[in-house]
Amino acid sequence: MFLGTHEPRLDEKGRLFLPAKYRDELSGGLVITKGQERCLYVFPMDEFQRITDALRSAPVTAKAVRDYSRVFFASASDEVPDKQGRITIPPGLRRYAGLDRDCVVIGANTRLEIWAAAAWADYEAQQEQAFADLSEEVLPGVL
Repeated sequence: MFLGTHEPRLDEKGRLFLPAKYRDELSGGLVITKGQERCLYVFPMDEFQRITDALRSAPVTAKAVRDYSRVFFASASDEVPDKQGRITIPPGLRRYAGLDRDCVVIGANTRLEIWAAAAWADYEAQQEQAFADLSEEVLPGVL
Protein backbone atom coordinates (compact mmCIF):
# COMPACT_ATOMS: atom_id res chain seq x y z
CA MET A 1 0.00 0.00 0.00
CA PHE A 2 1.36 3.40 -0.97
CA LEU A 3 0.69 6.29 1.42
CA GLY A 4 1.91 9.80 2.07
CA THR A 5 3.18 12.83 0.21
CA HIS A 6 6.78 13.32 -0.87
CA GLU A 7 8.49 16.21 -2.67
CA PRO A 8 11.43 14.99 -4.76
CA ARG A 9 13.03 17.03 -7.52
CA LEU A 10 13.44 16.05 -11.13
CA ASP A 11 17.05 16.36 -12.28
CA GLU A 12 18.25 17.71 -15.64
CA LYS A 13 18.19 14.18 -17.12
CA GLY A 14 14.54 13.61 -16.19
CA ARG A 15 15.34 11.36 -13.23
CA LEU A 16 13.41 11.31 -9.99
CA PHE A 17 14.30 9.72 -6.65
CA LEU A 18 11.59 7.36 -5.51
CA PRO A 19 10.57 7.80 -1.88
CA ALA A 20 12.94 5.63 0.17
CA LYS A 21 10.11 3.76 1.89
CA TYR A 22 8.93 2.34 -1.48
CA ARG A 23 12.25 1.47 -3.10
CA ASP A 24 12.30 -2.17 -2.03
CA GLU A 25 8.78 -2.78 -3.32
CA LEU A 26 9.61 -1.16 -6.67
CA SER A 27 13.18 -2.42 -7.06
CA GLY A 28 12.14 -5.26 -9.39
CA GLY A 29 10.55 -2.88 -11.85
CA LEU A 30 7.58 -0.63 -12.35
CA VAL A 31 5.45 0.92 -15.04
CA ILE A 32 4.87 4.67 -15.45
CA THR A 33 1.93 5.82 -17.55
CA LYS A 34 -0.46 8.72 -18.03
CA GLY A 35 -3.02 9.17 -15.29
CA GLN A 36 -6.10 11.27 -14.92
CA GLU A 37 -5.89 15.00 -14.07
CA ARG A 38 -2.54 15.20 -15.89
CA CYS A 39 -0.54 13.28 -13.31
CA LEU A 40 1.49 10.13 -13.88
CA TYR A 41 0.64 6.74 -12.41
CA VAL A 42 3.45 4.50 -11.15
CA PHE A 43 2.50 0.85 -10.71
CA PRO A 44 4.53 -2.03 -9.33
CA MET A 45 4.79 -4.71 -12.03
CA ASP A 46 2.31 -7.07 -10.37
CA GLU A 47 -0.35 -4.34 -10.06
CA PHE A 48 0.18 -3.31 -13.69
CA GLN A 49 -0.28 -6.95 -14.69
CA ARG A 50 -3.55 -7.10 -12.73
CA ILE A 51 -4.83 -4.02 -14.57
CA THR A 52 -3.67 -5.45 -17.90
CA ASP A 53 -5.60 -8.65 -17.21
CA ALA A 54 -8.73 -6.69 -16.32
CA LEU A 55 -8.52 -4.58 -19.48
CA ARG A 56 -7.84 -7.70 -21.54
CA SER A 57 -11.15 -9.14 -20.37
CA ALA A 58 -13.07 -5.93 -21.15
CA PRO A 59 -15.04 -5.97 -24.43
CA VAL A 60 -12.92 -4.68 -27.31
CA THR A 61 -16.18 -3.67 -28.98
CA ALA A 62 -16.62 -0.90 -26.37
CA LYS A 63 -15.13 2.31 -27.78
CA ALA A 64 -14.35 3.73 -24.32
CA VAL A 65 -12.30 0.60 -23.50
CA ARG A 66 -10.37 0.88 -26.78
CA ASP A 67 -9.72 4.59 -26.28
CA TYR A 68 -8.58 4.20 -22.69
CA SER A 69 -6.40 1.19 -23.47
CA ARG A 70 -4.69 2.95 -26.36
CA VAL A 71 -3.67 5.97 -24.32
CA PHE A 72 -2.87 3.94 -21.20
CA PHE A 73 -0.61 1.39 -22.91
CA ALA A 74 0.89 3.61 -25.63
CA SER A 75 2.21 5.99 -22.99
CA ALA A 76 3.43 3.26 -20.61
CA SER A 77 7.12 2.93 -19.88
CA ASP A 78 8.61 0.06 -17.92
CA GLU A 79 11.48 1.14 -15.71
CA VAL A 80 13.86 -0.40 -13.21
CA PRO A 81 15.14 1.96 -10.52
CA ASP A 82 18.90 2.46 -10.50
CA LYS A 83 21.04 1.64 -7.44
CA GLN A 84 20.29 5.08 -5.99
CA GLY A 85 16.52 4.59 -6.29
CA ARG A 86 16.04 6.87 -9.28
CA ILE A 87 13.77 6.32 -12.25
CA THR A 88 13.90 8.13 -15.56
CA ILE A 89 10.63 9.68 -16.65
CA PRO A 90 10.43 9.73 -20.46
CA PRO A 91 10.09 13.18 -22.10
CA GLY A 92 6.56 12.54 -23.40
CA LEU A 93 5.31 11.69 -19.92
CA ARG A 94 7.10 14.72 -18.44
CA ARG A 95 5.34 16.95 -21.01
CA TYR A 96 1.94 15.36 -20.33
CA ALA A 97 2.21 15.99 -16.58
CA GLY A 98 3.94 19.37 -16.91
CA LEU A 99 6.91 18.16 -14.88
CA ASP A 100 9.95 20.37 -14.69
CA ARG A 101 11.87 20.48 -11.42
CA ASP A 102 9.57 20.50 -8.41
CA CYS A 103 7.39 17.40 -8.15
CA VAL A 104 5.08 15.79 -5.67
CA VAL A 105 4.80 12.02 -5.33
CA ILE A 106 1.70 10.84 -3.52
CA GLY A 107 0.71 7.42 -2.33
CA ALA A 108 -2.63 6.40 -3.82
CA ASN A 109 -3.18 2.94 -2.36
CA THR A 110 -2.04 0.52 -5.11
CA ARG A 111 -0.02 3.10 -7.06
CA LEU A 112 2.05 6.21 -6.72
CA GLU A 113 1.14 9.39 -8.56
CA ILE A 114 3.66 11.95 -9.77
CA TRP A 115 2.42 15.53 -10.06
CA ALA A 116 3.97 18.85 -10.98
CA ALA A 117 4.17 20.64 -7.62
CA ALA A 118 1.99 23.56 -8.74
CA ALA A 119 -0.64 21.25 -10.27
CA TRP A 120 -0.82 19.21 -7.06
CA ALA A 121 -1.17 22.37 -4.95
CA ASP A 122 -4.08 23.53 -7.15
CA TYR A 123 -5.74 20.12 -7.10
CA GLU A 124 -5.32 19.72 -3.35
CA ALA A 125 -6.70 23.22 -2.67
CA GLN A 126 -9.81 22.44 -4.73
CA GLN A 127 -10.39 18.98 -3.31
CA GLU A 128 -9.64 19.43 0.38
CA GLN A 129 -12.69 21.58 1.05
CA ALA A 130 -14.91 19.22 -0.92
CA PHE A 131 -13.46 16.30 1.08
CA ALA A 132 -14.09 18.08 4.39
CA ASP A 133 -17.64 18.96 3.36
CA LEU A 134 -18.77 15.50 2.28
CA SER A 135 -22.09 14.84 3.92
CA GLU A 136 -22.46 11.23 2.84
CA GLU A 137 -20.25 8.24 2.48
CA VAL A 138 -18.40 7.85 -0.81
CA LEU A 139 -17.99 4.16 -0.06
CA PRO A 140 -21.05 3.15 1.99
CA GLY A 141 -20.24 0.76 4.80
CA VAL A 142 -16.48 1.21 4.44
CA LEU A 143 -15.80 4.52 6.16
